[in-house]
Amino acid sequence: MELLDRLFGKGDKAVAYATALVAVAQAEGALTKVEDELFAFAKAAEQNPALREALTDQGLPVENRQALVRDILGRAHPLTITLLSFVIESGRARDLSKIADAFVQLAASSREHAVAEIRSAVPLTDKQRERLQKALSRATGRTVEVKVVVDPTVIGGVVARVDDLVFDGSVASRLEDAKHALRS
Repeated sequence: MELLDRLFGKGDKAVAYATALVAVAQAEGALTKVEDELFAFAKAAEQNPALREALTDQGLPVENRQALVRDILGRAHPLTITLLSFVIESGRARDLSKIADAFVQLAASSREHAVAEIRSAVPLTDKQRERLQKALSRATGRTVEVKVVVDPTVIGGVVARVDDLVFDGSVASRLEDAKHALRS
């Protein structure tokens, strides 16, 4: 029986791993930095099939997969690299995106904040991020933390998700709305 099964039960392992990783990052005083780096790395792996395959290929030695993380995240916080290495060594690389999402949610909850995942075709400026954060906080009535994912499938504009709420300001959505309006 795995240690995490004994600690957290046999429920959602991604949440169990995230809970443990958040506790370590908090204890080390690096929660925000590790949160940002873990989220960015997990989303990059999610969008890059070659990277995702390399991280999850059980035919490759664990040490090689961990070295890949170290090579990619050379300037990252050492704890981020250590925690990602732990996830890989534990055989949970396939759950990395779920673990990162749960990590972000738990970290934000510890600050009594909500998380907004913003998908945009291009990186956002600090000013754009701040404007989105304020607008989403007003719209949801909660303090919102913005996490941006560069997603080339978003043609233009942004798509924001806060819990179960989706705010779709993408060009594709606007074109679809215009098409429906023209049919009416």
